[in-house]
Formats: sequence, structure tokens, C-alpha cells
Amino acid sequence: WGLPVVRLHATVYKTDDEAYDIWRKYLPEDRIQRFDEKDNFWEMGETGPCGPCSEIHFDRTPDKSGANLVNKGTQDVIEIWNLVFIQYNRQADATIVPLEEKHVDTGMGFERITAVIQGVASNYETDIFMPLIKKIEEISQKKYTLSLSDADSIAMRVIADHIRALAFAIADGALPSNEGRGYVLRRILRRGARFSRNLGLKEPTLYKLVPTLIEIMGDYFIELKNNSELVTKVIKSEEESFLQTLENGIERFNVIVEKLNGNKVISGEEAFLLYDSYGFPLDLTELIAREIGLTVDKSGFEARMEEQRERSRKARKEFAEDVEKLDLPYETIFIGYEHFESETKILYAKDNYVVLDKTPFYAESGGQVSDTGTIIIASINYEVIDVKKYGNAIVHICDRNVESLIGQIVFAKVDKVRRLDTMRNHSATHLLHEALRQVLGNHVKQAGSLVAPDYLRFDFNHFEKVSDEQIKQIERIVNRKILENIPVQIGYSSLDAITNNSKIKMFFGDKYGQEVRVVTMDPDFSIELCGGTHVKTTSEIGLFKIISESSIAAGIRRVEAITGFGVEEYIKELEYNIASRNHLIEELNAKIKKFEKELLKAKVNRNDLLDNTNEIIKISNIKIAIKQTDCDDLDVLRSYADQLRNNLSTKGIGLIVSQTNEKIHIACVVTDDLKDSIPAGKLVSEAAKIIGGAGGGKPHLATAGGKDISKLPELISKFPEIVKSMLN
Repeated sequence: WGLPVVRLHATVYKTDDEAYDIWRKYLPEDRIQRFDEKDNFWEMGETGPCGPCSEIHFDRTPDKSGANLVNKGTQDVIEIWNLVFIQYNRQADATIVPLEEKHVDTGMGFERITAVIQGVASNYETDIFMPLIKKIEEISQKKYTLSLSDADSIAMRVIADHIRALAFAIADGALPSNEGRGYVLRRILRRGARFSRNLGLKEPTLYKLVPTLIEIMGDYFIELKNNSELVTKVIKSEEESFLQTLENGIERFNVIVEKLNGNKVISGEEAFLLYDSYGFPLDLTELIAREIGLTVDKSGFEARMEEQRERSRKARKEFAEDVEKLDLPYETIFIGYEHFESETKILYAKDNYVVLDKTPFYAESGGQVSDTGTIIIASINYEVIDVKKYGNAIVHICDRNVESLIGQIVFAKVDKVRRLDTMRNHSATHLLHEALRQVLGNHVKQAGSLVAPDYLRFDFNHFEKVSDEQIKQIERIVNRKILENIPVQIGYSSLDAITNNSKIKMFFGDKYGQEVRVVTMDPDFSIELCGGTHVKTTSEIGLFKIISESSIAAGIRRVEAITGFGVEEYIKELEYNIASRNHLIEELNAKIKKFEKELLKAKVNRNDLLDNTNEIIKISNIKIAIKQTDCDDLDVLRSYADQLRNNLSTKGIGLIVSQTNEKIHIACVVTDDLKDSIPAGKLVSEAAKIIGGAGGGKPHLATAGGKDISKLPELISKFPEIVKSMLN
């Protein structure tokens, strides 16, 4: 890369003389500095692997005067590389003990070294970031500067950085959500969207940067190209949802700040109001507050949340009792067989319960769990966490209290991915029921079921454990029906008309009205009464796999199974477990080989090594020792040679010869007092010519190999002559 050496500085841990002495070979002492634990001792945590480190710093000062700025946190002298010597283990009592296995953990900052090579002041001015920043300039019509205090430029840097994190993570399979890694992504996206708004952009913006990012990184991170449509859609959808929430809550936040009158803490009550009425999560309130030097009373917020939960629990109980008692005069039309979303109207609202005139949300029934999703009321999103049916009314249970806006037109939207997964499992349950009867017998009848998005559960009467072979047969039958791409036919009939039809299965626990819904998947295979949601053709199920079979009561068995993407995840997990097992086996084999080598080395008796040599010849007071062995491990052969060299001590030359697998290996050693005048590398090169080979090495130890095993006696007899010729 042509980095000027005069601009490089090295740092070492304060007591690390070894690293210091190595650096002296390459740098003058005034550019090698010692630092204490704060800067040059790396630790994983309070306990665990740790050790001193040695760093390389680059001096960007105009006059190369940055020696006093090393490790001072300035951009004029930056760390570009770090080598951590992992050699200790810090224990619970804070003491450190040496690790049995030691290694060097080394790495360089990609963006930093790019900035150095391209001669720019910061990572953001490199060609990694500048195309993104120029695109943001174009969209916002604002000018980017190098200023660290210019709000617009700060916003551009944040957006450019955040779009990379978002796009890479989504392309790798992560998605924004309300928990785990998904929540981390959602927070990153919201922060980027907020800075976009700070640039005056009130429309979704981040997603527009994805094509530019792909131009920069797509040839190297190919997942970006392959998943560009998904990445763009996910980011745009999240931006749209968040910007609406932000717009509604930011004005209220400003009012709260004005009323503080110099106080630096936003009360828990106000933070809860932002969450409950404006959809502001606590972490967003904390983030905005922190940016203007304020904090939030988090414990006060949690107290208000607990009060609401208690009210919700009480209200849920009272509401259920009221509904049962009063039989509310509302009727909700279920449109979820055909639609996942719809405009609708509020008929009733109390606390966190909402009744709509029509809804795409499925209420738990017949083993199928309720839908979840969102109701948008007055531009505020309310998460639907459960759905129940009371009489003719379908009640949507939301995550927080809903303003009572009777007659208000709202938008109801089911979590489509979750519903589709549930539909696959429900349709597969019908196929499973018939497959069980065909394999186990007509006595099999359903004794309960659960159809969820991530798996299905089916209970049935049977007198013994279902064998592995029977499970394979059941899976085979179900998967064949899936692959036949059978249309799922939905019909309606009077209960009286089909009561005596032996082909039709009626699900356990279901209550049927006079008109019933009939679901058919091949009239000769599966016909059932069912009010649940289903796929249009069996092939949409994808694949079916039984993951467990067990007993839950006397004479009752339970099967749990997965379909579609659940099978894909199951296979990935199996692959991971197999790979982990194989890796463990490889590690065990490596350790076994290592122990075998160490055992073999241990068998070598240093004191007897000279006694086992063919002979010791003296030429001009030089001892020449020659030994034959059947060792086929070069590392062990070198170990033998080292031991022979130690035993020779001074004025000695040794040759160890091994014949294995139609090949000859030789190792030559020379004591320190002779290695400069008669180097082992030259000796072994000459010796190797006899057996049709070649070799070389260091002055004190060298190795070679050859294939002409017939010349082995000649090699042994002529080696002293080679030594003598080199002496002459």
C-alpha cells in the first residue's frame, strides 16, 4: 500500500519487553511507546481470555509530530491495527493464570485504512460512504460539509451508516420486530428515519439509498443484490409506519419539554402518555430526550405500565363477564376468508377492546389460534394481540387502551405472514387426520388440536406408540397429497344433510350451527366440517414433517408437526447440529493426533539417542552422528534431530534418516559453533542429491526428501565425505 514508515507508531503493554524488542527491528525507539491496562491490555469481560496487545497507529499530522498524540483519541493519530496476545485467563477472583493454548487475535479496521490510503480526514469521506452521502444530498437538497457541528452533515453521516447496518442485516435474513435482534434493527431504522426527518424529509427516504449501497457493495456482498427487493420493501414499510407515529408524537414531546421549565427529567407519567396515546416506545422518548440533554424517569414509566396492565386484566375479566351477561347487540361480519385487510367501522370500544362491523381477523376457534395484526385508528397503530368471539360480535383485544370513537372509519390489517403459516398448518392437519386413519386404523378419532403459525398439534385415540416406520408412512401419505396440488374446495350444507355421511369428519369440541362449512381435499381422501382458514391448493403447504410423537393420557397419543418454512428452519437446525457434531469430531481427532505425537516424542530417550546411532565418526575433531528411524512424521523427525543436536552439544553434526512409504526423509543438524561455517541447509542439499531429491532449511536444522530408496546405503556411507569436502 506504500504507507510511509515514518508515519507509523507502535504501542506495547508496559511490561511487554518481547513485543518492544521485536518492534525495534523496524522502528526507532521514539516511535515505540508503552501504555498501561487502559490502552494496551485487552479483556473479553470481567472474566475469561485476556492479554496484552500491541497496536499500530498512523500519524496524519502535517509535520509528522504525532508521537504525543498516540492513544489520545484524536483523528490526527489513529489506530489502524491491533494484535492481542491471548495468553491469560482472568478468573472470578480477578487473578490471571496462563492459558494452556495461546494465540494472537489480529485485525485491521477496513474503513480506517481506506481513509488513510485515500488521504481523507474521516471514514465518511472515503469511496465507501461518499456515494451514499451524495445521494442523500441529492434527495434532501442540503449540502454536506466536513464540519463536526453542522446538524445536516451529522444527519447525513448517521443515515449513511445506518442504511448499511439495516440492509446487510435484512439481506442476511433478519427482520425488524418487537423483540430480540428484530427490535435492535427496528431501533436502528427509527434512528435513521429520525435523522432523515431532521433534514426536512417527511417522506420515507432510507429505502431510496438501497440501490446506491448495492452499487458500492453488491459485487462483494452478493446477498444485497439477491435480496434487493425484499430489503427495499421492508425498509420502506417500516419507515412509513414509523414516520406516522413520529409525526403524531413529536408535537406532544415538544409541549412536554416546554413545560419542564429548566427541569432535566421527563416524568414517567409524561413518557407513558407518549407511549399510550401517541405510540412512542420508551426507548424512542429516551433517545430524543438524550439528544437535548434530558433524561426520563424510567421507574415512573414502568409503574404506570404496571398500573395499566392491572387495569387491563381487571377490565378483561369484567368485559368478558359483561359480554356473557349482556349479550352485546353487535354483529361482526368475518371477511378473513377472502381478505387480509380492510377499511371498517368501530361499533364498540371500551378500554383495550374493540368491536368492528366487519373484520379480516380470525377469532380463535376449532383449534386454530387467533390472528394478530394492527388496527389503525386516527393514524395511530394499535397492535391486536388476541381476538375472541362473543355471540355475534368479534372482539379485538389491543395492546393498550383505545379511544372510544364509535362510528370512526378505521383500517384493520392481519399479520399476513403469520396467518399464511397458520393456514398451511391447518390444511396439513386435515391431511394428517386421514393419514393416521389409513396407517393406524379407522378407530383413530380426533381428541383435540392446536393450529398455530409455527407448528400444529393433533391428539387422537390410539392404544400404543406410533412406530418410526408408521411415522414415515404417515409423512409419505401427507406429502404425496401435498405434491398432488389438490384444490381445497369450500362448500356449505345443512347439518342434517351430511350427518349420516361417513366420509365427513367432524372435529372434536366444535359447535356446529344448522348451516355448516365443508372443507374438501380430494373427495376420496379428506372431507371435514371446519370454520378455519385454509390454503387454496395443497401444494401451498410446501412440505410436512412430524417432529414428535408422545402419550398425553391413557389411550391418547399426540403428534406435533411442522410445514412450509417451519420445515426449512428445521432442516437448517439439523444441518447446524450435524456440522457442529462433525466439527467436534474433527477437533477430537486433531487432539488425538496431537496426543499421539506428544506420546511418540515422549518415548524418545534423550540420553540414549546417541547410543542408538549407527556410529559416531570423527573428522578433524568434529563428531558426525548418523541415525536411522522408521518415523513417518516430519514434526517428530525434527524433534529427534533437535534432541540429537542437544546431545552433540559442541563440534557436532547429525543426520537422521527415515524410510517410509517408498520415500526417504532426512534431517540434518549442526551445533551452534559450526552452523556458520558448515550450515545444515547446504549439507542436506548435497545429501539429498544422492537419493534424487532436494531440501533446505536453517543453518542449525534442515530437512530434505527423496524417492530413490535404493541409494539409502550410499547416502549413509557418503555423508561423512560430504562433511569433509565442505571442511576442505
